[in-house]
Amino acid sequence: MAENSEDDRPPADDEPAKRADSDVDGGETTVDINSSAPASLLTKFRTAESGFLALLRETLYSVVTVVAIGLLLFAVSGVWPPMVAVESGSMEPEMYRGDLIFVTETDRFTPEYGYDDTGIIPVTIGDAQQYRSFGGKGSVIIYESPNRAGSPIIHRAHFYVENGEDWYNKANQSYITADSCAELSNCPAPHAGFITKGDANTRYDQALAIAGPVRIEWIRGSARFRIPYLGYIRLELAQAVSVGS
Repeated sequence: MAENSEDDRPPADDEPAKRADSDVDGGETTVDINSSAPASLLTKFRTAESGFLALLRETLYSVVTVVAIGLLLFAVSGVWPPMVAVESGSMEPEMYRGDLIFVTETDRFTPEYGYDDTGIIPVTIGDAQQYRSFGGKGSVIIYESPNRAGSPIIHRAHFYVENGEDWYNKANQSYITADSCAELSNCPAPHAGFITKGDANTRYDQALAIAGPVRIEWIRGSARFRIPYLGYIRLELAQAVSVGS
């Protein structure tokens, strides 16, 4: 009798084999930003309403404004400083102590008949030409004598003298007390220059020995207009520095 044998087969799977398919989804990687980037230092400087940056900004703005105004005035006037403060009453009533005076080069904004192309119009020429400046007939000049200590002088130019000239008879006798050139200070003229006088003074600067005839190279400029009281700021600051030193 033949013996029957069973096939050794693996049991049939009731469920089909599953293949794990790995699906990789493509996509964008994003970052969630919850806060804005810090403001730049320049932005903070421009927008600060208080604190050190605000103080620094306002200080710089003030300095830039002052410098810009100064440069503009210099461009117009041609001299530095373009403004001077009146320190005394020698030019009253046209200028008072504490007035701020705008100054230009002598040949700017001046008629062509100024003395010897200097732009300065002494009283003798101003009288003939009907020229007026600060209530008088001649140019008001700012000069600085090398033989005199102190601040520059702002007085009116009356006439011009040559080196060695006897100017006694040329002078207005109301502004001298001498009876001859020999008795008059700076006569004969020790050098060529302008004879000057403060409107409120009784005598010429040269008769008072304040200065010799004003050489052209001593002259810093001509006065053009005044701003009342603003000069007091400069005078007080100068006095404070002087006291402090």
